[in-house]
Amino acid sequence: MKRRTLIKTVGAAALGSSLGACSPAWRRFPPGPTASSLPLLRVAPDRVIRTSVGLRPFRPAGFRVAAERLDEKTVIHNYGHGGAGISLSWGTGLLVSELAEPHPSRQAAVIGAGAVGLATARQLQRRGFDVTIHARALPPDTTSNMAYAGFSPLSNLVSAPERTPAFDTQFDRAVRASYEQMQRLAGAGRGVSWMTTYTWTNRLTGRRVEDPGLDETESGLDPGLDVGPTVLQPGEHPFPGTYALRRPTLRIEPSIYLDRLMEEFLLFGGRVRIRDFATPRDLMSLDEPLIANCTGLGSRALFGDETMTPIKGQLTFLAPQPGIDYSLEGSAPGGGRIGILPRSDGIALGHVMERGDWSLEPIEEAIATRLDRAGRLVAAMADHPSGLGGVAAAPRLPAMRAALEHDAVPATPPPVESFYDIES
Repeated sequence: MKRRTLIKTVGAAALGSSLGACSPAWRRFPPGPTASSLPLLRVAPDRVIRTSVGLRPFRPAGFRVAAERLDEKTVIHNYGHGGAGISLSWGTGLLVSELAEPHPSRQAAVIGAGAVGLATARQLQRRGFDVTIHARALPPDTTSNMAYAGFSPLSNLVSAPERTPAFDTQFDRAVRASYEQMQRLAGAGRGVSWMTTYTWTNRLTGRRVEDPGLDETESGLDPGLDVGPTVLQPGEHPFPGTYALRRPTLRIEPSIYLDRLMEEFLLFGGRVRIRDFATPRDLMSLDEPLIANCTGLGSRALFGDETMTPIKGQLTFLAPQPGIDYSLEGSAPGGGRIGILPRSDGIALGHVMERGDWSLEPIEEAIATRLDRAGRLVAAMADHPSGLGGVAAAPRLPAMRAALEHDAVPATPPPVESFYDIES
């Protein structure tokens, strides 16, 4: 199938002069870290190391996991995860393996080598299938490699009018299976780890209300914002809201995670073939009678699912900075959503969400906007009267001291519902 590659990466040099030569007011770097403070992020155009672009495979009705006959082949579809592909991959892969279990053959093909394809292949292997992956691109050249990749099982997943009870049942099974699997992977050098995330709000509520336009694919599923986080009261945090929420979250680093997953797949006897498919008839050339379709947006052309549409995402990465081991999610002072996620390969600034945009060219205006929002946020944190940049060296309040403690692994993992509001 001749379809476009869904990712593109550009170096910092390609940014040109669009970011401007003048240093904005927020470029000043905060004081260095102390034993009890959260170090503040350094934000400046000359710290940008790259920008990546990917297309989320959005399907209004949510992901599709279903089997159909195609001549003598059985095809099990597993696509349409929006921005939740990595988060749900182990769960929907489990659903695929359960549909495959009654098949008389133990020979299976997986089409696609992103996070969904690799997790599906591993789930099939766990049930004794001999699996071959057929894909046009392999990591690090897959859309999954471009993901923000917080554990975000509802991110751009489903539109409320398209929801069905059957989907809700599948989702509940998939998200809980994926969450359990990701917990097992955390801390084992496989690109999955626990970290502390801070969000902020002016009202404590069970629903996010600060930016009603954020949930572009509002699902109506209970986000459970009142479950799991520690609430920091006014004066106990430096963030631009009345209250702040502190919670442990799961971070997936695609450059590590996908490579490890591929290594495990090969270790357990898996094979990889580089090839493309233009039509369903091309699948008839495969030797395997059982096929798992994990082609994401490719399912629009390959299987005629016209409901599939891209939601363009773009991440701008700052150079890694020692001590930045917490993530931030919320509205910057003056407006605009910003996500900041530190990883070993850089500090990601998100989130860009352009529905229906097939272009893989970076949006230079979005690069400058994310830098501006991150800079305004960091400047506000540094200047806050209760802020970590000013008084955190000797915090007076027990709640603030607790907010500065970072456990690598939470003593009690939060319920999966506490991840429902996270964007990816």
